[in-house]
Amino acid sequence: MADNEQERESSHGQGTEPGRGEHGREGQGRGGQGQEGQGRGRSGDGETRGTVLVALLANVVIAVAKVVGGVIAHSPALLSEAAHSVADSLNEVFLLAAVKRSRRRPDARHPFGYGKERYFWSMLAAVGIFVTGGCFSFYQGMHALLNPGSEETGAYAVVYVVLAVSLVAEGTSLAKAVLQVRRAAREHGRGFLTEVREGDDPTVRTVLAEDSTAVLGVVLAIVGVVLHEVTGSSAWEAAASLAIAVLLMYVAYRLGRDAKDLLVGEAVKPGLQQEAHRFLDAQPEIDTVTQLLTMQLGMDSALLAARVDLRAGLDSEQVEEVAVRIKRELREQCPGFEQVFLDITDADHAERKRAERRREDLDRAVARSAGGEADAGA
Repeated sequence: MADNEQERESSHGQGTEPGRGEHGREGQGRGGQGQEGQGRGRSGDGETRGTVLVALLANVVIAVAKVVGGVIAHSPALLSEAAHSVADSLNEVFLLAAVKRSRRRPDARHPFGYGKERYFWSMLAAVGIFVTGGCFSFYQGMHALLNPGSEETGAYAVVYVVLAVSLVAEGTSLAKAVLQVRRAAREHGRGFLTEVREGDDPTVRTVLAEDSTAVLGVVLAIVGVVLHEVTGSSAWEAAASLAIAVLLMYVAYRLGRDAKDLLVGEAVKPGLQQEAHRFLDAQPEIDTVTQLLTMQLGMDSALLAARVDLRAGLDSEQVEEVAVRIKRELREQCPGFEQVFLDITDADHAERKRAERRREDLDRAVARSAGGEADAGA
């Protein structure tokens, strides 16, 4: 699609360059608004950083305790949990890097900013969960299952103490993440589960997934150790290790898939697309919005590019003024769109029919999303 300064010839046969005035005077004004938005984002980042640091501290302490306890007691379930905590600790470092690096200002090499770094480091965290946690736990479980005589757990008291401390620490970290997600859900006016699925911050979602998995993993380890002690069969601990491995791999897959979608250029939520579409439809100078494309650039920034057919009777100067005004007011109406591009086009009958179908598809997507949020709230 053409840039604002590379508009195609309008339907009235006159060239337009509506982007010049905006990228000069208005572009500078938008910078101030962007800084205000960044200020709000940095405030949220402070809370996110605190959540990640709590999780990191908990995981480091727990990892050391699990390694020592697992070696002393020869417990495969405890060693699997130690690998889980080591993976989580490394991932918290990745997530801290994500929070810091994603807030760098745009430059010549990255004119749209560094917001997608958040998704890249979240992807690395997912890979870390899969490799360091899931694969090691799978190996530990298979080794204990195939070599039962070599995995005779002793010092059960040590194992129980370590797992109890781990449960308390992981639960504390999980509570911090849950509180942040609940606060964000209230701000966005939607349910907790909807916020988990559709929240803007992949860092908090990753911490929440890690801590939830950690608590469930500790419970599985306790069950495996108790059954091992009661029955005398190490197969129970092996089964617990394998269950932990499957759990970690599943969580890693879900987190990686979400990060991948955002990295390759996912559109903004249907509701925001609909709001922008309605705003453009309401402009008296716009005859038809033939296409509206969006892409999430970061947690609180997105790109919008729209092809519009203007009504007849506008000269080139009026077209420029209209384009500048529409883009300015669209940013005010939908502040998340930091980058807005309009392509003035001449829509034929076929394009208008396709535009109608796209709009109907968008309305159905919004309706489905609203229905899902209502079900989650109920």
